[in-house]
Amino acid sequence: MSTESAEGSSNRMVEVTPEAASEALALMDREGMDSDVGGLRLFVQQGGCAGLSYGMRFDDEPEEDDTVIERHDLRVFVDPASADYIGGSVLDYESGLQAEGFHVENPNVVSECGCGESFRT
Repeated sequence: MSTESAEGSSNRMVEVTPEAASEALALMDREGMDSDVGGLRLFVQQGGCAGLSYGMRFDDEPEEDDTVIERHDLRVFVDPASADYIGGSVLDYESGLQAEGFHVENPNVVSECGCGESFRT
């Protein structure tokens, strides 16, 4: 397992906005999860009309081969296969009149489906 902190290298795998970290930590707290050990798993899976989609879930601890990224007190777990697709991405949390939720801004995406739920790199 490799760990990258906010003070880590300038070649960061995933950035997390303060809003996204705050929302994820609040959700973890409501679930009774220990944010010092557990974290948010960000992954890529097959699916959607464009071929790939993002997945997120809370895990109690990282897997042995995960990269653990620490941003704004939130631990983000990324498996090696997903890391190839999301390098340089930003995880944000948006709340507004039309949409609310987590959003991944990924510079590796070459096309998205019409609804924006799936992508291709």
